[in-house]
Amino acid sequence: MEDTRFSSAIHMLILISEAEKPMSSEEIAVSVGTNSSHIRKIAGLLKKDGIIGSNQGSKGFSIRVDPKELSMFRIYKAVNETDHVRLFEIHRNPNDECIVGRHIGPVLNEMYSDMVSKVEAEMSSTTLYDCMQKMREKIREGIE
Repeated sequence: MEDTRFSSAIHMLILISEAEKPMSSEEIAVSVGTNSSHIRKIAGLLKKDGIIGSNQGSKGFSIRVDPKELSMFRIYKAVNETDHVRLFEIHRNPNDECIVGRHIGPVLNEMYSDMVSKVEAEMSSTTLYDCMQKMREKIREGIE
């Protein structure tokens, strides 16, 4: 099963940052196309990281970090509760009597580590605001 927390979190954060008033998990869930408990779970992770907050006495969430300062990597780490991107897994039981089986783990670990470093660097330099700008472009293209 695919993990959609990251894309759901981005969707949610754009909604929250563009909203005129704090949005409830029910309102967000309708747009994301999921249930409100899933949104509350993601919101809890974003809240724990200080990305969003809730206002005492009013229902809903508001963004606490400027979208121009909020990297995709920070969002990813918050909702996945990790410090590193996980792109690939390596099979666990290669046969050590096979020459490929004996060497595949270290080779793939090194290659994967290089790839992950590049992805993390790109995610660190891409912000929520960048995503919002790309969305605005797509909206304009659809209007024209």
